[in-house]
Amino acid sequence: MITGAQIRSARHALKISVEQLSISSSVSVRTIKRMETEDSVPNSTVPNIAAIRAALESAGIEFIGTPDDAPGIRIHARPLKP
Repeated sequence: MITGAQIRSARHALKISVEQLSISSSVSVRTIKRMETEDSVPNSTVPNIAAIRAALESAGIEFIGTPDDAPGIRIHARPLKP
């Protein structure tokens, strides 16, 4: 699991818009915006969280820690795949 704060941080680190992440992950803009408002694990479906995680990881983000113990990101930036 990843947190809304990690999603928000990863997106900002990659300098991509919510719209770009939406296209890459096939998760709606509205859902991503809602997920990013939460600092803990977002109240969303497991497939949506997994799709966002996969899209961000394919763009070079490494999620570190756990939601309960020092969640964060490490950046190995690559172009985001549509």
